[in-house]
Amino acid sequence: MSKNNIKNKNDIKVAVLAGSTSDESVYNKAIEVLKKENIPYELKILSAHRDPEKLDEYIKSCNALVYIAVAGLSAALPGVIASRTDKPVIGVPVSAKLGGIDALLSIVQMPPRVPVACVGIDRGENAGYLAIKILNLTKK
Repeated sequence: MSKNNIKNKNDIKVAVLAGSTSDESVYNKAIEVLKKENIPYELKILSAHRDPEKLDEYIKSCNALVYIAVAGLSAALPGVIASRTDKPVIGVPVSAKLGGIDALLSIVQMPPRVPVACVGIDRGENAGYLAIKILNLTKK
């Protein structure tokens, strides 16, 4: 699944990735913020576990300046993305099991040199706002 609000793939500012469409209610919060602020984005559903090759290909070809990675359970997606790019990655833990604490801890406990910013559980909108703040640094 892919969706975006852009005409040219080179215009993407934020790549929103989720491992599953079951996380739709969370990633849609980020997308609504990006749409409201007219930030060009692209949504991709790519699992770090089920689609590792497709995920790698996407990261290598993506022109986005910031990644938002929505993930539940083991929440590997944000860390995998961060390990393959030097661009900022914002992790959004999903409350799929254990109230989302499992996903939260997976995202914030990244090893050295693999930083991932993390917003609150199910707080896709905060990921959108943080992405905008990061993009604002390029305007100065």
